[in-house]
Amino acid sequence: MSVKSTILGFPRMGSDRQLKKLVESFWAGKATEQELAEGSKALRAEHWALQTSYGLSEVPVGDFSYYDHVLDAAFAVGIIPERYRQLDVAGTQAYFAMARGLQDKAIGVDVPSLEMKKWFDTNYHYMVPEIADDQTFALGSTKVVDEFTEAKALGYAARPVVLGPVSLLALSKAAKGASSKPLDHLSALLPVYVDLFGRLAAAGAEWVQVDEPVLALDLDAA
Repeated sequence: MSVKSTILGFPRMGSDRQLKKLVESFWAGKATEQELAEGSKALRAEHWALQTSYGLSEVPVGDFSYYDHVLDAAFAVGIIPERYRQLDVAGTQAYFAMARGLQDKAIGVDVPSLEMKKWFDTNYHYMVPEIADDQTFALGSTKVVDEFTEAKALGYAARPVVLGPVSLLALSKAAKGASSKPLDHLSALLPVYVDLFGRLAAAGAEWVQVDEPVLALDLDAA
C-alpha cells in the first residue's frame, strides 16, 4: 500500500525574500502589476517544485498571498468596506488599500487600512475584515481556482486550500455602527463558498482543504 504525503501549507516569502522584494518594488512604483503577478507566479512554481522534490505527493495551492490570507479570503467574497469601494482603484490596488491604507495629498485622499490583530496569539498579524449590517457577498476573485489551474498545468497534483466561512467571520469584526455580529451573516456567506467549490470541482479539484482554526478554540457562553 502506498502512503501519500502532503503538508497543510507552505511559507510564501521565498528563500531570498523574493516576495517581499517584489511587493515593495510594486509599492514603490518600480514594478508593474504584471511584473508583480509574473514574479509571484514564478515563485509559486519554485515552491511547488521544491515540495515535490522532497517527496510530497500533493501540493497545497491557494496558500500564497501578496499580503495576508485572511485579507485574501475577505476580498474574494466581497467583504470590502465602503471607504475602499469609494476609491478610484480596483483589483490589486484596492487590495493593497485595505492592507496598507491609501494616502494621496494631491487629491485629498487619506483612508486608513483595516485593523491588524494577532493570529491566535502568535507573532503573525492578520487584517481584520469588517462586516456591515447590510453586507452582501459575491465571489469577486478566483485566485484559488487560478492557482489550482496553474499548478495542474505544470503537472503537479494539487489541493486547493481555503479559509473556511466560520473562521473568516469569527476573525472579523462588526463595522462601526453595525448591530449584527459577523457570524450572523453565515447563511448569506455559504452560497459563495458553494459557488467557489463548484468552480474548483469544474477545474478538476477532487477535494478542498477548508481551514477552520477557530474550531480549536474553547466555546464561549454564546
